[in-house]
Amino acid sequence: MRLKDKVAIVTGAGWGMGASTAELFAAEGACVMVTDILDAEGTDVVARINDSGGQARFLTLDVTNDTGWASVVGETISTFGQIDILVNNAGVSGSHPDLLNTQTWDEQMNVNARGVFLGMQAVIPQMQKAGAGSIVNISSISGIVGQSFVHMGYNAAKGAVRMATKAAAVQFAPDGIRVNSVHPGLMPAMRTSKMTADPKVREKMLSAVPFGRVGRVEEVAYANLFLASDESSYITGIELPVDGGFLAM
Repeated sequence: MRLKDKVAIVTGAGWGMGASTAELFAAEGACVMVTDILDAEGTDVVARINDSGGQARFLTLDVTNDTGWASVVGETISTFGQIDILVNNAGVSGSHPDLLNTQTWDEQMNVNARGVFLGMQAVIPQMQKAGAGSIVNISSISGIVGQSFVHMGYNAAKGAVRMATKAAAVQFAPDGIRVNSVHPGLMPAMRTSKMTADPKVREKMLSAVPFGRVGRVEEVAYANLFLASDESSYITGIELPVDGGFLAM
């Protein structure tokens, strides 16, 4: 098992890429703290993991709340004894019809950027004590290129995740902590998607993907698994695209 004796916190794990990551990590031997604002969905993920012989627990977490992060870290240590892995997956879609909407900008920066920072802020002291740890931040292809169909706040927030990852990788490598980012391309529409869930919009987006298909959530989960595992023990500060070749366009 690739994560035997490891303990992982996965945010936004009630649905989509987060759920797939949590279930894969558990199947590979990790004890998983499943967190989300979606209580019913998160509880279902935990039930599937535990019914399959894995170990998981659910905690409600709003990633923009530093008190909530402190509680999750404390509960994880109390329940599983350590924190080896953090996957900062929780986020909101950048799809919005008004590309100059200030509220959308604020939401993007608060959830998609600040939420990732708060996660790192909360777990890094625990990883420093242990002398090791792996943090995987979910950015996006939108953190690398500009796009016409999402609010610029989404590009800005995902770009912030990309650069914060590189900064943290340099700053905390001496402590044995690895920090990497994953950049999914066109994936199934997020729960919070609006415009980008429209079939006509998605068809246009798909035309830019050389593989000619939407990515699967488990493909991102396997990228997360590699970066979380000891197989990537000499890798930090990289950006791993999972994008169907979109970067080649």
